Parts: sequence; C-alpha cells; structure tokens
Amino acid sequence: MMDYEGFKSEIYKMTSINLSFYKEKQMKRRIDSLIKKNNFELYSDYIKALKENKNLFNEFINYLTINVSEFYRNPEQWNVLEKEIIPLLMKKSRNLKIWSTACSTGDEPYTLVMVLNKFLPLESIKILATDIDKEAIEKAKAGVYHAKSVENLPVSYLEKFFIQSGDSYKIKDSIKKCVEFRQHNLLEDEYPSDCDLIVCRNVLIYFTEEAKHEIYMKFNRSLREEGILFVGSTEQIILAGKYNLKPIKTFFYAKESKK
Repeated sequence: MMDYEGFKSEIYKMTSINLSFYKEKQMKRRIDSLIKKNNFELYSDYIKALKENKNLFNEFINYLTINVSEFYRNPEQWNVLEKEIIPLLMKKSRNLKIWSTACSTGDEPYTLVMVLNKFLPLESIKILATDIDKEAIEKAKAGVYHAKSVENLPVSYLEKFFIQSGDSYKIKDSIKKCVEFRQHNLLEDEYPSDCDLIVCRNVLIYFTEEAKHEIYMKFNRSLREEGILFVGSTEQIILAGKYNLKPIKTFFYAKESKK
C-alpha cells in the first residue's frame, strides 16, 4: 500500500514539485483533506485518478500551490515600496529589472505596474512574473478579477487601470503589456540574474527551513549589487546577513555591497 512518502515520490515524477521541501504536517493535512473531499481513501487511487483526469490534476496543483492573492495586499508595505524603495532603486537606474515570484493569478505584478507608473511611463515598465501553476498563469494573462480581489486598491487605480463590468474588473491591455508571465519552479528552475527588485511574498511560509535557506541563497545570487528583496508580512528573515542581505525597512532586504 502506498504511504505518504510514496505519494510524494509519485507527485515529484508527475510535476517536479518536491513535497519534501514543504512543511510536512501542514501539507499532508491539506492533501489528505483534498483526497477525502474527492471521495478517495488511498494515495494510490488518488494518484491514478490524477494521471487520468486533467480537471482533478489541475485542482490538485491549484490547491497545492495555495493561490491566495489580492491586489495591494498589506497596503502599508506597498506605501513603503512607493515612497522609499522605488525612489532608492531609481537613483541607480530608471531601467529596472523586476521579478515577481510565485505571482499566482497576477494581482501582485499588476499592482507593481500601477505603482511604478507613478515614476515611469507604461512603455518603460517590464516585469517578469512567474508561478509554478499553469492554470494560475492563464488566469493572470486573462486579467479578470472579482470585486473582492481589488477592494484594497486605491480608487484612482481602479478608475485608471481597470474596466468594470458588473462585479468584475478587467485589467486594461496597456497594463498587461508590461508583464511577461512564465511558469517557474522556485525549487528546481534557474533564476533570472541582475534583478533590481525581487518580490516574493506569502509563499515561503509553507516551505521547510532547508528549502527557505536554498531559496534565499538563490535570491541573493539573482539580485544585482544593492538590489532589493521584498518579502511577505509573516516572512521576516532571521539573521539575514548569512544570505548577504541586510534589512533596510521591515520586509525589505538589500543585497550587501562587496565594497
């Protein structure tokens, strides 16, 4: 009979997602709940169904990657980004390379475009946005959101960057053009280089300490000198110096200069 270790092995073969890097107690509880909800009892039966049923597989990936996202999440942090971090970065260059990781359904990279537009024309803004979940990326490319997703946004952003239709808000094409979406696995794939700003919020809390250590080291290599990492509200980095990072504001870390 397949146990959880065997299940993790099968999932890795199917998806390249290594469940061993996620906090086991938390992740196993989530997966067991999903399996039960779909009326399966054995891991082996559920694996068989995932291989045969595309909708079930997509549901599993979406559930696994914990797509909780909204525009302007934690507004006070976006305010710090606008008032202090972006001006700091733009002292070095107006041609910023920005990577929004684990971007889910696109709320975060589109918010970045809106904030940056206060400093730069849209045609000068280019953001790389990545996520492991193909379905989430497709939703991001479509750019249609419920009212709940945009409730934290300033009214001026809603009026300028969205087209409202009933309870739905559609991102204008001029904003979409600023974001390039790609599938990317933080634990497996190569990272982009020379980033001025990396945004990775509210995802690393699900990873083990070992996985987080590896990801922070990769982020360090991915940042240019004095580039900045923006993390989530529950993800302050303890002993950031061991990753060659220094806190400059709460939730913001700069790559330390080699000088």
